[in-house]
Amino acid sequence: MSVPYKIEVSEELLLGSSSGEQPRASARIPIIARSFVSDRAKKTLDIIEKFVEEECIPADSLYAQQIGGGSVEERFSARPPILDDLKKRATELGLWNMFLPKNHFTQGAGFSNLEYGLMAEYLGKSHIASEATNCAAPDTGNMEVFAKYGTEEQKEMWLKPLLAGEMRSAFLMTEPDVASSDATNIELRIEKQGNEYVLNGSKWWSSGAGDPRCKIYIVMGKSDPKNTNLYKQQSVIFVPADTPGITIKRMLSVFGFDDAPHGHGHLIFENVRVPAGNMCLGEGRGFEVIQGRLGPGRIHHAMRSIGAAEKALEYFLARMNDPRKKPFGKQLFEHGIMLERVAHSRIEIDSCRLTVLNAALMIDSKDAKFALKEIAEAKVLIPDMLLKVLDRAIQAYGGAGVCQDTPLANMWAHGRTMRIVDGPDEVHLVQLGRNENKRGKWLLEKIEWQKKKSEEMARSYGFEKKDVLELNRQHSKAKL
Repeated sequence: MSVPYKIEVSEELLLGSSSGEQPRASARIPIIARSFVSDRAKKTLDIIEKFVEEECIPADSLYAQQIGGGSVEERFSARPPILDDLKKRATELGLWNMFLPKNHFTQGAGFSNLEYGLMAEYLGKSHIASEATNCAAPDTGNMEVFAKYGTEEQKEMWLKPLLAGEMRSAFLMTEPDVASSDATNIELRIEKQGNEYVLNGSKWWSSGAGDPRCKIYIVMGKSDPKNTNLYKQQSVIFVPADTPGITIKRMLSVFGFDDAPHGHGHLIFENVRVPAGNMCLGEGRGFEVIQGRLGPGRIHHAMRSIGAAEKALEYFLARMNDPRKKPFGKQLFEHGIMLERVAHSRIEIDSCRLTVLNAALMIDSKDAKFALKEIAEAKVLIPDMLLKVLDRAIQAYGGAGVCQDTPLANMWAHGRTMRIVDGPDEVHLVQLGRNENKRGKWLLEKIEWQKKKSEEMARSYGFEKKDVLELNRQHSKAKL
C-alpha cells in the first residue's frame, strides 16, 4: 500500500526555514558524544528527525481519531490505517529495529546503544513513532529476551515475526495482590506436570495485552517456592496469547487514558497449559532473564523521555510567543519568570541527555550489568526532569494545558508512570544509596588521616595546627 499523502523529499528539513531555525539533528549531537557516532548513524538521525517531525507528529491526532470513541471492545480491536502506512514508510526509509545494539545482537539495524539513544529521543516526541519504526515497548525488551535467551525454535516462532512487525507481545510480571516492586513476592504458580507447565494466578499492568496483534506473553512466575534461595524460586516462560485458560479481565487506565488499542491488561490464568519447551533458559533462572531485559528497557524509556521533554519545551516556547496571548498587556516571553523557567528547562534537558548518553556508552563498552549504576541514575533522574518541564509548559497554557487541546496532559500522565515502571524510584534510590555508602568507612578513615597529616605538616613548618579564624577575645576576665 502506498502512503495516501504526498511526501516531499528535499535537502533541508521543514524545521528551520525561518528565523530561529535549528541545525539538523546530526549537527546537534553533544560534542562529547560525536566521536562515538558513525556517519551512517548521523545520516539516519537526520532522516528520523524529518520522519518524526513531518509525518509522525502530524499523524498522532489522526491515529487517535481512527481508534474512535466506541465501546471498550471496539477501541481495543482497532487497527488505525495510518499506523500501517507509517510503518511502510519507515521501512522504505530504513528506519526499522534500530534498538538492537550491534555489539550484542546481529538481528538489528547495526547501531550502538548510544546511537540509538540519540534516535530514540526523536521517537519520544511522537505517540506513534516508536511503533511505526518497530521500536516500541514492550516489544523492544521482549525481542531482546528472545534474541539473548531464546532457543533457535523459539526465535523462529516468535522473534522472527516480532522483528518483522507482524505481531506484538507483552511482558507479564507485576501482580495485583502483592508488592511487585520486590519481585521475590511474585505468586503466579508455574508447576511442571509431565511435558507441560501449568500456570495459575493473575497479572496486571500487562502493557500491550489489549491489542489483538499481541500473540505472545513473556510471563514470570514462581516455579520453586520452597527453594531456600529467594532468587532461584522464579522462572520465565513463553505463553501464546491464545492459550486456553487466559482471560483478559479488564484494561487499566493511566490517569484516565486507556492507551487503546494496546493498553495495559489485568489477566487471569486458570490452569493454563504450555509445552515444557517454552521455558526460558531453565527453571529458577527468572531473575537472570528479567534483569537482562529490564536494564536496556529502563534506558530506552529514559531516551524517549528526553524527546518528550524537548517537545514540552517546544510547546512552552510556542505559547510564550503567541501574539494572541498577552496577560497584563505583555506576551509571556516579556515576563521574566517565564524566561527563567525556560532557562531551567534547557539546562535540565541538556544535563539529563548527557546522563542518558553516558549510560548508553557504558552499556556499549560491555553490557547492561556493567552499567547498573548509570542506568539507575538515568531511570530516576530523567522522569523527574520530564515532569518538571511538562509542569512549566502546562502552567503556561493554563486551562488549555490540562485538556485535550494540547498533548501536554497526556504526556504528563505517561511521564508520571515512568517513576513506577521497570522498578519504582525508591528501589533504585535505595540501591544507589546503599552502594554509595559502601565507601563511607573508607572515606571516614581517609578524612581522619588527612587531618592528622595536616597537623604533621604544620609542625614541620614550625606551626601548631589551629583555626585560622581563632580569636579568643575577652573583654575582661571573670572574677574568681
